Amino acid sequence: MASSPRPGTGPIEEFRFPGNRLGLPEEGPGSVAGWVRRVLALFVDWLVAGLVASAITSKPMWAGGNDYNTAQLVTFFAMSAILAGLAGSTIGHRVCGLRVIPVRGGVGYTTQPGLLAGAIRTFLICLVIPAVVFDRDYRGLHDRAAGTVVVRR
Repeated sequence: MASSPRPGTGPIEEFRFPGNRLGLPEEGPGSVAGWVRRVLALFVDWLVAGLVASAITSKPMWAGGNDYNTAQLVTFFAMSAILAGLAGSTIGHRVCGLRVIPVRGGVGYTTQPGLLAGAIRTFLICLVIPAVVFDRDYRGLHDRAAGTVVVRR
């Protein structure tokens, strides 16, 4: 006679909160960041990139145009890839109290993701769709491909 599995040990119970499977805490510093902060950080980064692009193209942000839009996208990519990869957070992340960490280290892992992970992550954010397809740990396809997760500071 086969014994039934104990309550609380099945695959459904393995997910208790976002970040649980990654070894992250449920609340406070090091816990997986919520969507409001993440979207706000993205908005701040896009705004900063727009201001820089405006200075580069000598056009106001509201004027738009192909040269301005290209400059904004390239500026956003460069700024986000370098800052997220080497510093662990972009300007928007800093403002919103977030940071990007590599998944391989778990709690207390303090090294930065690296330039390649930052570039992969940012490239996929620029494509938009990978950033809006996510798993139970709030990791979009961009974070999964780069091996990163966004957590609270």
